[in-house]
Amino acid sequence: MKLLIFTLFLFVAKPVTWLGDFSKAQAEASASHKLIVINFSGSDWCGPCIRLRKEILESDKFNDFAADKLVLVRADFPRQKKNQLSKEQVKLNEALADKYNPDGKFPFTLLVDEHGKVLTEWDGYPNESTDQFIDQIKAFTNDSH
Repeated sequence: MKLLIFTLFLFVAKPVTWLGDFSKAQAEASASHKLIVINFSGSDWCGPCIRLRKEILESDKFNDFAADKLVLVRADFPRQKKNQLSKEQVKLNEALADKYNPDGKFPFTLLVDEHGKVLTEWDGYPNESTDQFIDQIKAFTNDSH
């Protein structure tokens, strides 16, 4: 019975992966003709970042939409020692911040195309529902209904 439930879960839940390497995300977006969402976050110190992640970016509605339409990238900048990232990941995040978030805003979320061109951005916590957030992204996709 547990196996049946687990198997059903696999078919219902669409896996969503947040990448840490923008070049890999671009390659995936290029191959699949998807847009890229980049989220700059302070996962262990930034209240609005945590709220954005929990209420919108990790919601079932967003994950269902993103699974088919988006490549997701998170550039996290944790402060607590226990949450420190690898030196390689820190370098990747800093390089991405140099390019897209030089002012160090948190949370800061961007929608970019497969070439890295910024289509729209959200500075801070977006004061909107998950549906409204998705609708803003849909405006840039072929799936605007």
